[in-house]
Amino acid sequence: VVTEWNRTDAPYPSDLCIHQLFEAQAARTPDAVALTYERTSLTYRQLNECANRLAHHLAGLGVGPETRVGICLERGVEMVVSLLGVLKAGGAYVPLDPDYPAERLAFMLEDAGIAVLLRQASRRAALPVPHGVTVVDVDAGSAGTDGGRAENPVRGVSPANAAYVIYTSGSTGRPKGVVVAHGSVVNRLCWMQAEYGLRADDVVLQKTPFSFDVSVWEFFWPLQQGARLVMAKPGGHRDPAYLQDVIEREGVTTMHFVPSMLQLFVETADAERCATLRRVMCSGEALAPGLVEHFHARFPAPVGLHNLYGPTEAAVDVSYWPCERTESVAVVPIGRPVWNTRLYVLDAALRPVPVGVPGELYIAGVQVARGYLGQTGLTAERFVPDPFAADGARLYRTGDRVRWRADGTLEYFGRLDEQVKVRGFRVELGEIDAALRRAGADDCAVVVRGDGGEARLVAYVAGDADAETLRASLRRRLPEYMVPDAFVGVDVLPLTPNGKLDRPALPAPAFAAPAHTYVAPRTPTEEVLAGIWTEVLGREQIGVKDNFFKIGGQSLLAARVVSRIQDALDVEIGVVSLFEHPTIDEFVRLLSAAPSLAAESWNAAPAPGSASSPQHLLSVMDELTDEELDRLLAGDLGD
Repeated sequence: VVTEWNRTDAPYPSDLCIHQLFEAQAARTPDAVALTYERTSLTYRQLNECANRLAHHLAGLGVGPETRVGICLERGVEMVVSLLGVLKAGGAYVPLDPDYPAERLAFMLEDAGIAVLLRQASRRAALPVPHGVTVVDVDAGSAGTDGGRAENPVRGVSPANAAYVIYTSGSTGRPKGVVVAHGSVVNRLCWMQAEYGLRADDVVLQKTPFSFDVSVWEFFWPLQQGARLVMAKPGGHRDPAYLQDVIEREGVTTMHFVPSMLQLFVETADAERCATLRRVMCSGEALAPGLVEHFHARFPAPVGLHNLYGPTEAAVDVSYWPCERTESVAVVPIGRPVWNTRLYVLDAALRPVPVGVPGELYIAGVQVARGYLGQTGLTAERFVPDPFAADGARLYRTGDRVRWRADGTLEYFGRLDEQVKVRGFRVELGEIDAALRRAGADDCAVVVRGDGGEARLVAYVAGDADAETLRASLRRRLPEYMVPDAFVGVDVLPLTPNGKLDRPALPAPAFAAPAHTYVAPRTPTEEVLAGIWTEVLGREQIGVKDNFFKIGGQSLLAARVVSRIQDALDVEIGVVSLFEHPTIDEFVRLLSAAPSLAAESWNAAPAPGSASSPQHLLSVMDELTDEELDRLLAGDLGD
């Protein structure tokens, strides 16, 4: 448990940086297609030269080793150019998700000490820029990416220099920036190539928001191996139908899912349309054995499913497990350590525990991050001296509860603290609690509940604080995934005899009741939609005026609803449509009156109003009697 299972030493190019591996590939295959976004493609030569022009421009602004450069962009060609350009200039990129609230982005800008900010011109109003920050617009044809020198810059950056700073939820009430060096990522990428063998004909789909570290291998692994990187459109990662279209259209072979999204994809995807898939990576949450079996039943060999594990504080992933089709397990392991990484299961005194005994997982080796930006105390608390090494190395204490199996693989059993995962997002409940108190809640607690089978955040608030006021305040401060799905008022929070929160005594949430009079479905189409909503949300009654997201809905459930609507009504419509039209009557009007939206993902949509258009069929359905509708659905009504 200390030595034998941690023999992971392996040679890797420890003298190179992330961008240098890409430059070497661009020299080998300059005319191969490197990047595709919608209808735009760049070869390796074109992508390298665009990034070089930006890098030289940034160098002229003073960007060099350890300079932190903010990137606030939507997914697209400019995002990839910007990431490579910052690294080539010697800087470290700081992803700023444009969907985050302005207050959170402003905090990250200031906390990271960002000197230069890359953004799209369309984002000028959305992101106030502090005094002293140099702004570069990187839209196509802007000064940063057009003209200038196209040769590879030489900037004196080393593998020990920072490559990126990614912010994660913080238990102190503020997000914290994790600083990761080039060498850590290079080891991780080289291990991944040795293990999974990406080829020049592979196509990797980049769909993870770049504020999460899974995106790191999605971006840079294919670009170091001569494969093609395909960028999903903004918001596309939430939409199973869109993802299926992209897989089929672009011939995607490799992609990543968090387990909750994989569950939805497996439920809805047509395996025949995903025939190019070779490997699916899964991480971010515990992977359930039933989901593994369901995946294998729906997607035949040779497509493989791989379970990966790793915190942001250790260069993406530190362990791996191939989910074999012939093996049945009660718990899906997180597997064995990757190259040059050691994993220890220790007790509170940092002593190894025996095989089969749960303990806390500690990580050592080249992939451990440098620490938290500007937080020496927290860094010292979480990155501790390694008692098993004599070279002054450190261990990162994960807070994860694991145990060794007899075969030298690890099983994961959850957290030892209040950090949780919700739909793959890492959330410190203390940060939400602090935001609630700043919003006026005197006494509160946030927990994760599994009512109805879906993991949801629920806030319990003592006193008279108004739920909608609190919700609005949190949305100004926190990402949407950190805003509780329900707010429950209580007289006092229940406590155990030793003064801790008595979680079992907390009442089950009743997700927000409509603030208006119930309006029953009036047409067959509305009845179909109401039935789908009722089943997915687990409510007894839903009216056509009820707002999906105010009665318990969230992004994952929205994707499930849209998928079932597509099957029930034989229409194709993006999940974003439910966000824009969150009531049943609005959604029906969208289907009837906005054919361009309803058919946005069709290759050849029927002409609106034609006998074969979905809008025409829906209007006919709404004029049928119940008996005629039953006969239509049974297939015996004729033309």
